[in-house]
Amino acid sequence: MNVLGSAKVNRRVFEVTSLFEQTDEKRFWLTRTPAERLQAVELMRQVLYGYDPSTVRLQRVLEITQRSSG
Repeated sequence: MNVLGSAKVNRRVFEVTSLFEQTDEKRFWLTRTPAERLQAVELMRQVLYGYDPSTVRLQRVLEITQRSSG
């Protein structure tokens, strides 16, 4: 499932808050499991950097050499 097609970043919205301020958003994330939080961070990383793990792969190089006898 590719969620990147529907996910977008609104770069015009920016908000700075204190880490100690209790916001609705903070309360929401505190109710999520650590796995759900990590999944959300990964989604944000993919959206921000335009990365789709289903299409990007590590490049593998195979080189065959012949040993000299001697």
